[in-house]
Amino acid sequence: MIAVENIRVLRRGAEILRDISLELIPGEVLAIVGPNGAGKSTLLQVMSGDLLPQAGTVKLEGRALKDWAPLALARRRSVMPQAARLGFPLPARDVVALGRLPFERLYDRSANQAAVAAAIGAADIAHLAARSYATLSGGEQQRVQLARAMAQLDLEASVPPLLLLDEPTASLDLAHAHGVLRLARRLAGQGVAVAAVLHDLGLAHAYADRVAVLQQGRLLALDVPARALTPEILAQAFAVDAAFYDGHLVIRGPLAA
Repeated sequence: MIAVENIRVLRRGAEILRDISLELIPGEVLAIVGPNGAGKSTLLQVMSGDLLPQAGTVKLEGRALKDWAPLALARRRSVMPQAARLGFPLPARDVVALGRLPFERLYDRSANQAAVAAAIGAADIAHLAARSYATLSGGEQQRVQLARAMAQLDLEASVPPLLLLDEPTASLDLAHAHGVLRLARRLAGQGVAVAAVLHDLGLAHAYADRVAVLQQGRLLALDVPARALTPEILAQAFAVDAAFYDGHLVIRGPLAA
């Protein structure tokens, strides 16, 4: 589906990502975790095509992202950024409908409206649909943006789409955070390839098929949760004391100085 090969990113002379290689396949949820400044969001920007690396390539379906036409790429991958501000007032329903712009000429109006309605229902924001986006709380705006990203997924395409989520559970309460990851798992069950930047290691352990652990711009681990989120790796990446109890990851606190 999408392959990242030997990526290197520099910003103002600082190396943000170094020699990152990974592959995301249809039907998989990949969690990207790491401490602040590890390069998680930068990696997602590279995977989306929003940021060109100084070295390495990113290929979608075997073709470099830079060679995709913008409209064709918008039909194949959807991105939910960390934060999205609007400079003009729109009801939440219209924000979600923005996700269907790449498909206006591909599907008829009723099909696009049905996709918007399905995304609103899946994100549990029907009660927010008529409200102005600007008046919503941070968590509510986050759920509207999730619905917009979902509306942009072409689940009828012959090749499964790609969904990239940058901190999709930020600003959400516990129930909605779990709801977002359950939704990601459901989409993966429909063949969607999902990558999500997460801060909550418990959610990554519970919902991801694989976890990429970044530390200072390097890929420290890439494996199933039980092998990527070991106490040893977490101590190295996050400087925390972690353990497993009854199959659940528990962070007991920072490592002793």
